[in-house]
Amino acid sequence: MKRDTIPLAIDDLSGFARALRAGLEAAPSHQQMLGLIARAAGYRNYQHLRAKVTPAPKADPQLVSRALRHFDGQGLLLRFPGRTAIQGLCLWALWARIPPRTAFTEREISARLDALCAFRDAAQVRRSMVENRMLERTRDGAVYLRVETRPSAEALALISALRAR
Repeated sequence: MKRDTIPLAIDDLSGFARALRAGLEAAPSHQQMLGLIARAAGYRNYQHLRAKVTPAPKADPQLVSRALRHFDGQGLLLRFPGRTAIQGLCLWALWARIPPRTAFTEREISARLDALCAFRDAAQVRRSMVENRMLERTRDGAVYLRVETRPSAEALALISALRAR
């Protein structure tokens, strides 16, 4: 006998779980019920289901285009932005061009930042990256490392736009 495939779209999984649980005699807890439904749908657990279903945040195109104005055709940062939100985005673009898991001395990181900026103020850029937790340094400032974190949607859009240039 052939099985018919019946697609099922559930707008409110929590409400569905509550209604299903009400019809059971020895009902599991609400969280256990959500886990059972997720596993029945082929996911490891409820968190896995949420991670697959939750859409990725969209980048604000206006914010990205404002940040792009601070870069030239080769991807060099022309000037340090005045607005904090734009500064953060521009710093992410520089962060993406610093090799991960590599220790730099202060001179090495300054030279690398000078190569990424048209203006020569590596100290300001370096301090801002440390303040924004994109770089970490030892107490004496002798060693700098890139902090591995996931950039925002806007930062990822800016990084990919600069790579496309």
